[in-house]
Amino acid sequence: KEYLSNVKKAIDDGVNIIGFHYWSFMDNFEWAEGYTPRFGLVHIDYQTLIRTPKESFYYYKNIIETNGKNL
Repeated sequence: KEYLSNVKKAIDDGVNIIGFHYWSFMDNFEWAEGYTPRFGLVHIDYQTLIRTPKESFYYYKNIIETNGKNL
């Protein structure tokens, strides 16, 4: 929320922002930390491989659909 709010503030202040890249769609393997950090938008159950959207997935979806109006 904080990062996206700051991007919106920069745009409102006249900065020419042409895009924003979310780092990881799904939980994944990190070279330094293995599978411990969970920061993707979609939770992966590594035993069953079931993918479950997290709360952040729906938050980000809403931001995209409203073009940031709900920040």
